[in-house]
Amino acid sequence: MAERLAGQEVSSASLVQRLREEFRKFYAQEARIFRAPGRVNLIGEHTDYNEGFVMPAAMDLATWVAAAARKDTRVHVYSQNLRERAEMDLQHLTLQVQRHWSAYVLGVAASLRMSDAEIGGANLLVEGKVPLGAGLSSSASVEVAVGYALLESSGLSLSPVELAKICQRAENDFVGARCGIMDQMIACCGRANYALLLDCRTLEFQLLPLFSDAQFVVCNSMVKHDHAAGEYNARRADCETATRILAEQLPEVRALRDVSLVDLERYAKLLPDVVYRRSRHVISENGRVLAAREALERSDPESFGRLMCESHRSLKEDYEVSGTELDLLVEIAGGIVGVYGSRMTGGGFGGCTISLVCSGAVEEFQRAIARGYQRATGRKPDIYMVRASDGVREVLE
Repeated sequence: MAERLAGQEVSSASLVQRLREEFRKFYAQEARIFRAPGRVNLIGEHTDYNEGFVMPAAMDLATWVAAAARKDTRVHVYSQNLRERAEMDLQHLTLQVQRHWSAYVLGVAASLRMSDAEIGGANLLVEGKVPLGAGLSSSASVEVAVGYALLESSGLSLSPVELAKICQRAENDFVGARCGIMDQMIACCGRANYALLLDCRTLEFQLLPLFSDAQFVVCNSMVKHDHAAGEYNARRADCETATRILAEQLPEVRALRDVSLVDLERYAKLLPDVVYRRSRHVISENGRVLAAREALERSDPESFGRLMCESHRSLKEDYEVSGTELDLLVEIAGGIVGVYGSRMTGGGFGGCTISLVCSGAVEEFQRAIARGYQRATGRKPDIYMVRASDGVREVLE
């Protein structure tokens, strides 16, 4: 197995060895090593917090955590990426919402304690290989890797679903991002070579084998979605407004998941225009996810690709979370022979696109995308092949 970043290969064995050595120098202890993947969402954007359907895959870009137990109740963490440290005492959970990298780590420790998981103190060294601000869920990757490491270091275990819920709560309560459950679920439950169809209401999921003759390829616009959190929360508020208004007419409605397009059109005049359009995206996107499952099950990349293009148009026009660079990448991809479909992926306002490409056309796709995007923007996009990986685990090699 290899960890890839922007076309570079680093063997996991050498990375594990380096992390062990650096942990030993930093803490004078022997460490266990854990990893949790980032994710790419194949289709189903902004549906998770509406109790709908999503279809992510776990990527082989991951966050790595070296960990060892302490004899006291303190959690010490050092970020290899930022060369910064932070700490907390588990006996004094006074964390507040904060816009700081340590909230993703210490918030998970606090959430575990608050959920009655009696974790002990730990020393942690964290190194992330998931690009920041790219919409590939570096945050959930950190949360899940840290949560799993803290549990294992304390001799405890939780089900993957329970761990995902605790990590989501940490991001909601201590980071202040009102994220849904998708990112944490795929980081916990992903499987190599499979996509995961997730029902975000019941948390039931189905593993679906990926296409054998087509490849998902991620293109990073190199535009970070730094301002996305406020816009994300605003979109969520719009959806809650729609749900509240529609529930007055349809008592069975508790989320947009429960509304059909027929229902939406029937009561459209009750909704502000922007709320109507946000709702139309979510409802139609849920339908696209279920149709995409059928396309995967019958190995039909053409239909899957068409659904991706429809998804991007809806995200651009109705949900208004795309951007110039993302639209450009999708446009360039649409003109390349062998591309079935392309769309923005992640929360939006920057980040990445994902394209479904015939396996024999992948090399030309990479060249054409890089050439066209750099010519238009002056930026060279990072391009990642999606090799679906397993969810969180301990690395023993």
